[in-house]
Amino acid sequence: MAVTQPNRKNRIILFILAVVLVGLALYFYTSYFEFKLPKGEHAKLQKIPILVLAALLGYLLVRLLNAAIFDLIFRLRRGYEAPTLARNVFTLLVFALVFVILFRTFYEEYDLGALFTTSAIFGVIIGLALQDTLGNFFAGISLHADRPFQVGDVIVVGQHTGVVEGIAWRAIKIRTFQNHIILISNSNAAREAIEVCPRDNLNARLVFFGTLYSDSPAKTIHVVREAVRDADNVSDKITPIVRIRNFGDSSIDWEVKYWLEDYARYNDTDALVRQRVWYALRRSGLSFAFPTRTLYVERPTRTRAVTAEDEIADRLSAVEIFAPLSTDELHQLATATVGHVFAPGETLIRAGDEGSSMFVVHNGRVAVQVPDRAGPRTVATLTEGNFFGEMALFTGEPRTANVVAVDETEVLEIGHTAMKHLFDTNPGLAESISWTIAERQADLAKGSAAAQSSITETAGILSSIKRFFGLR
Repeated sequence: MAVTQPNRKNRIILFILAVVLVGLALYFYTSYFEFKLPKGEHAKLQKIPILVLAALLGYLLVRLLNAAIFDLIFRLRRGYEAPTLARNVFTLLVFALVFVILFRTFYEEYDLGALFTTSAIFGVIIGLALQDTLGNFFAGISLHADRPFQVGDVIVVGQHTGVVEGIAWRAIKIRTFQNHIILISNSNAAREAIEVCPRDNLNARLVFFGTLYSDSPAKTIHVVREAVRDADNVSDKITPIVRIRNFGDSSIDWEVKYWLEDYARYNDTDALVRQRVWYALRRSGLSFAFPTRTLYVERPTRTRAVTAEDEIADRLSAVEIFAPLSTDELHQLATATVGHVFAPGETLIRAGDEGSSMFVVHNGRVAVQVPDRAGPRTVATLTEGNFFGEMALFTGEPRTANVVAVDETEVLEIGHTAMKHLFDTNPGLAESISWTIAERQADLAKGSAAAQSSITETAGILSSIKRFFGLR
């Protein structure tokens, strides 16, 4: 606990007053009352008050030295308060040295070494009696020397977790999050593994949850991250991390990692984060997972529901290359079409790769990139209904650019086998498609010269299509 300014001033005044009183008492005794005491053998009694007053004055000066070292130098250089145990040990050792010097000064006829030697047996007895106490004392000194934690840090020692409130001669005092006080002996703490969460450090926490396999991972990551980052006590210096922890039996298992400003409040913050996750998933139409069993019950219906093939056929009908196809041909192509979902940042195709299929963007966005000295350069962004890779499908040419998903993107892939089946049943379709491709490559150029170039390009593309699909 910090000492307030008025209390500090009172302590300084009281200390100065004590020094003055002891100094005056020592001066008056040695100057005026010395002659009243008997001489000879009784002179030793005369020295006892002087020794006591001198020792008391020495103790006050040692306290002054203690304050100068630990309150001024130590705190200014280290930035935190010195441990109480270290201050007490310093005061005890220095005062013991001062007392020995004073005793030898006033009673030089006594040999302290012999006195301690004759009392060695008492030291052994006392040492055995105080074995546990001394073990705690020296373990406390070891902890103070290493300084693994400070007052205010959250520590985990064995089965106990709490905030450090003090480190004494015998034990560490921690306050648990149930507001209980626990004293852990220094000797036990020295034998245990201690987990420390410093108060001036950004300590991380993990919260777990699970979602359905049908929910989008990219959407889940974005929704949860934005919900957690604004929670109270969550540090804004490091962006929270949302990542897949495991694929469970009936859920995608997630973990949210975030950093706390005050780790002592982690229980409340964990609860708040779980609450934010629940509301965020609910608003976004995402669901928590739980053990489920799905039953499919077939009921006869009078009206035909829209199938996935119908949706794909509608999407393909809007693609200009497939404009020459009839409704039946579109449905045949939709049946053979394969859907793929890509996460943001995933590469769909790479420049130079061999391929024999094209893609139509069904949902999301992709970026078309070409190599550059400074790295890949985006030349176009394609959205729903746009297509790419048609030259690889119809002529077998290598890919000419990289295509990367910008958002979570679903694409429809039309393969070589599906188109060959249509060409075999409708040989005239190749010429119509070649003309459409030529117009796309000419970028809908206008003018007679461009038209002649388009006609020439069409003939070349038609020849390539017939050769690649084995048409006559």
